[in-house]
Amino acid sequence: MSVLVNSIVMLGMLVVVPAGLRLTGAAGLDRMRRLWPLFAVPGAVSLWLPRGTAATALAVCYALGAVLLALHAPPRLLRLRDLPTSRAPAEIALLTALVTPSIAATALVAERSGHTLFGFGLGILALTVPHFHFAGFAAALVAGLVCRITDSRAGRFAALSVPLGTLLVLIGYFIGDWAELAGAAVLTAGMWTVALLTWRQVRAGQRDRVTRALLAVSSAVLAVTMVLALSWALGEATGLPHPTLTWMAATHGLGNALGFALCSVLAWQRLRDRTDHEEGRTA
Repeated sequence: MSVLVNSIVMLGMLVVVPAGLRLTGAAGLDRMRRLWPLFAVPGAVSLWLPRGTAATALAVCYALGAVLLALHAPPRLLRLRDLPTSRAPAEIALLTALVTPSIAATALVAERSGHTLFGFGLGILALTVPHFHFAGFAAALVAGLVCRITDSRAGRFAALSVPLGTLLVLIGYFIGDWAELAGAAVLTAGMWTVALLTWRQVRAGQRDRVTRALLAVSSAVLAVTMVLALSWALGEATGLPHPTLTWMAATHGLGNALGFALCSVLAWQRLRDRTDHEEGRTA
């Protein structure tokens, strides 16, 4: 399982985060996006080294980049009150995306050093790293993008419920399985809404076949993987039969990484490139 999880984490570090930062359209994040490989490459290398000083040092390098990214959130948070009410949910989703890699990086440093963190074992810490790259960064980012383009109540619900669900899942780590189940339910509701809006509104309005296919795959995969997440959380809270962590990594984790996150950022990048091209022709 470690090979699979490490590969998923590398995809998040090296591809999804920098591509996602470009999709935000925030000029203030351009420099961070250009510098990101300086932090992400050492972090990716740390995954494959034995636990110890070298792996920890490289993980700390990645954590530094994640903290620098998170530091872009407070100034944007202060400007949140000046935004129209309709635009605030998308900005909240973006703020969540900026912060969640630092949570993943904290878990990475602890796991690579071989130390438990807040009572969580090394196995849980290892799985926390991909969770907050994909259920954190990618999910919040895409929810915010969908909210921007659809400008509807459903879009605003998705943009708010995904960050809220992510926060509740994090709190559930400390409180207990029932709190984590509540977070999984809220997050699932938000991501199903993202999938529905992507399928019915974002995808339907595209003529490019590749873009439509990428959006269709991301929507369909998301609908399935969130069922798995909800069933696992329900099983943990109630004791009912549920998938093992290994099975979850191979299905929910891999599906979210490739089917949802990667297909989403590729599709939204194509949408952005087409918009930039049309604006350039108009100018």
